[in-house]
Amino acid sequence: MSMTKFATTVTVCAAFAVSLGLLPSAQAAVDSSAATPAKKTVKHKKAVKKAVAQPVEAEVDDPDADITGSVSTDFNCEMGNKVTIYTNTNDADHIALRWKRRLHRLQRVSTTTGAQRFENPLFGLIWIGIPSKGILLDSKRNQQLANECKDAEQMKPPVTAAAALAPAGPVSEKTVLQTK
Repeated sequence: MSMTKFATTVTVCAAFAVSLGLLPSAQAAVDSSAATPAKKTVKHKKAVKKAVAQPVEAEVDDPDADITGSVSTDFNCEMGNKVTIYTNTNDADHIALRWKRRLHRLQRVSTTTGAQRFENPLFGLIWIGIPSKGILLDSKRNQQLANECKDAEQMKPPVTAAAALAPAGPVSEKTVLQTK
């Protein structure tokens, strides 16, 4: 193997190792492997291939969502989507959210608007709840997953001030004249 091919091979291996996070910098890889014989470089390539072939497990910093003893609220959303939120009175900082047959644990994020915002950065899910509806977002793909999500209470027609003041019984002409 010529020295040019060897240097090119070392540089490519070092760049690949840096992209995988195996080495802190490409320069360190070039410096360390330049002093080693070509046989060790081949072994290094095999080690890199093995590292690539094995699936990398994502670090899960959140424990699995536990819904025992939780209160569930079903939301019906646009386009037939459904979301279920599980809340626990002992833990106001987390919710469990069921979306597409999967249960996710989301953590509360403070807002200045008063909206309820919960996030799971590992999966990129964001749930925003306001008094009139809820919305589920995917922050990794920058898109809405479910919009206009409403529970049974939010689906009820709003009570207007005029309806609240109207008499409960049937209205007759005599009643209308008395109110004027």
